[in-house]
This record gives sequence, C-alpha cells and structure tokens, in this order.
Amino acid sequence: MLPVTSMIPVEEARQRILAYFSRLDPERKPLLDALGQVLAEDVVAPFDIPPLDNTAMDGYAVRAADTAGASEAAPVQLRVIADLAAGYVLETPVGPGEAVRIMTGAPVPPGADAIVPFEETDEALRGINEAARKAGSVRILKAANPGANIRRRGEDVQAGSTVIQAGRVLRPSEIGVLASIGLTHVTVIRRPVVAILSTGDEITPPGEPLLPGRIYDANAYSVAALVRKYGGIPRILGIARDTVEDLTAKIREGLDADMLVTSAGVSRGDFDVVKDVLAREGNIDFWSVRMRPGKPLAFGAFTAPDGRKVPHLGLPGNPVSSMVSFELFGRPAIFTMLGRSDWERPTVRAISRDYVKNPDGRRFYARCIVTRGDDGRWYADLTGPQGSGMLTSMSAANALAVIPEDVPAASPGDEIECIMLDWEHAP
Repeated sequence: MLPVTSMIPVEEARQRILAYFSRLDPERKPLLDALGQVLAEDVVAPFDIPPLDNTAMDGYAVRAADTAGASEAAPVQLRVIADLAAGYVLETPVGPGEAVRIMTGAPVPPGADAIVPFEETDEALRGINEAARKAGSVRILKAANPGANIRRRGEDVQAGSTVIQAGRVLRPSEIGVLASIGLTHVTVIRRPVVAILSTGDEITPPGEPLLPGRIYDANAYSVAALVRKYGGIPRILGIARDTVEDLTAKIREGLDADMLVTSAGVSRGDFDVVKDVLAREGNIDFWSVRMRPGKPLAFGAFTAPDGRKVPHLGLPGNPVSSMVSFELFGRPAIFTMLGRSDWERPTVRAISRDYVKNPDGRRFYARCIVTRGDDGRWYADLTGPQGSGMLTSMSAANALAVIPEDVPAASPGDEIECIMLDWEHAP
C-alpha cells in the first residue's frame, strides 16, 4: 500500500481535474427542454410587460374623482357603460359619472384612473342572478385613490431591457419570463455527455441471474443518476471484463463523450487494469487522493480518434467510494462544462452526536444525517457503520461530515463541518 505522503490533497486533485474542463458550446433548445441549463446569451425584451395599463383585480374602472366621499352609509352611484373581459380592449372613454365592469388583466379603458374591487361595491348584494350582477348602474361603497389596483404598462419589463442575462441557470421562473416575451426557443450551454463504464469479472448487469461470487452493477446506475441530477447526459457503456483487450475496446466506445467515467480497476490489485490501459491509450495525471473513502482515484485523459482529449475519471470500485468521489470531483466537472461556477455545496457547522474515528491521516467524509435541534443548532448523527461497501449508509445520509486529515477523531459534542447533500431531509 502506498504511504499517505504519496497521495495528493483533495483540493489539489480537484484543481488538477478542473484544469481539463471548460464551458461547452451553445445550442438552441425548446423552452421546457432548456430547464436547468445555463443561458448562453442575453435575452432582450421586444415590448413592454404589461403592454398596457391593466387591472390587478375584478371590479369597476372609474374616475377616482367620481368616488370622492363614497361610503357604505353614503354610496356613490355610477352608470355602467360596458363589461370588459381580459383579452379585449375598450376604445370608448369613461366619462364623468360612468364606470366599466372589468375583469382581472383587462386593459384599463381611457378616462379611468382607478379600479374599485367588487367587494367595495353593491355587486355582492345583488344576488347570484347574472342580469342582476350586470346591472346598468353600480353603487360605490368606498372612495378610490387615483391609480388604485392598476398595473402600469412596463412596470414588470420594459422594451429593450435585458430580462435575463447570459450565465443564469434557467429555473421555472426564468422559463416563464422567456415565454412571457413570446419565445419558444432559447440558446443555452449544451449538456455534457458522460460515458460510464463498469469494470470487473465479478460485475453482473441488473436483471440477469446472479452467479456465485458475482455482484450486481450498482455503480453504473448510482453514477449515471448523479450525472443526470447534476445536469449531464449519462451514457452507460456496460461492463468491461478484466482484460486489457476488452477494457480498451469498451473505453474506445466512450471516446465520443465529453467525459469518461470508469468504476473499479484503479487500485493496486493484480487485475486492476484501468491504469495500465490509461497509461497506454492516454495519460495519467494522478491516481491517489488523501481522502476516505475514495483514495484510489485515477484521473487523466484519453485521446479520441478526432484528436480530442477526453478527460477520464477513474472511480474506486466500492460503491460509497464511487459516489463520494463523484460528488467531490465529477460534480464540479459537470458544472464547469455547463458554464456554472456554483458547484460548491453549502456547509453547516453541526454538533456531532457520535464518536467518529479518523484512523490514518486522510480526510474522512462520514455519511451522516444533519437535523436542527430544539435549540436552533445543527446536529449530526452517523448513518451507521461507515464501510465503503455499505451503499445504504449513503442512501440514509443527507450530508457528509468532514473530519480533517490532522484530526484523529471527533467526539460527541464536537463541532464539525458538514457538506449538505440534501436540504429536503434536514428538518
């Protein structure tokens, strides 16, 4: 086994990995398909929103001066000259002593400068008969101020203004804004394609009979799920057996991707051949990181037939090591290709409720559950045994507790840093 001093720190490993990646090219996408992608160019509004002054609620469009002094005890009666629904425009101006019954979103007719809500008129007192509601007159029970309940033209978006700047991640609200100015397509940074290859004679695809000594391929699916969750397009290549020939052939199948991820084959075992193939077909940057789980992590690049350098992230074979390593290194790489710089997870300082031993001078990422106590502070509980083969310990976790390299243990009551993986499960 390599001595600890031959390993590189987590931060150096991440820095060296990210040096291989840059933002990908833009593409044109339908609005809904672009959800979660990064806008590649500024979007400028072609018109005002709202395009006209319009009413913020159902009521009556009036001249505010005509309602002066109105009250329930002394209502003001106005003549109703029209009934205006949203989507229609009334050219007839509202004159002295007149009102227009108007629905939310309809343009305010000329001459009117206020909207009186139905609740401040006698309409509610007329009963449910349609003819009664649409009477030829209305009594106003409360005086209106000029501008009351009117949404002004351009108060949301002004023509010629930048409504969304390049670099913004498109959330549902941004998709709505783009639709509101009439767009059906938008230019965004394309999603990276990540080829995923499992290695090992012992690996069996889910759905096939499990022979003695074999295990199902969990890594390909957990990593593919992470790729999809973080905005990439996963492409599972299958399983390469423990021969240079089979592994080489499978790797070459993935060289049209933006990144190649393999699992297993990067430790010092006799049948761990990924590093050998990487050395022959490409180059190795490093293959050991000072962390637990995930020490045997290889990184380098293969040369594609078109001359492109395809970055390769060689994850450990143990399923927890694979997921933690991808979280720390694969996620930042995907975000970088997407044009996003916000790959760092939020962290909290939490009080440990467990004794967490750090046995060998590596940075230890312990799976834990972070919750807020009655005192308002955060608390961290381990999800159970921390073996790197126990995938359920990852499933139960909403955070990774970080025990630094120079800290031999965290005791109950110690404050520790926790990387939050899932805020939804942090009550």
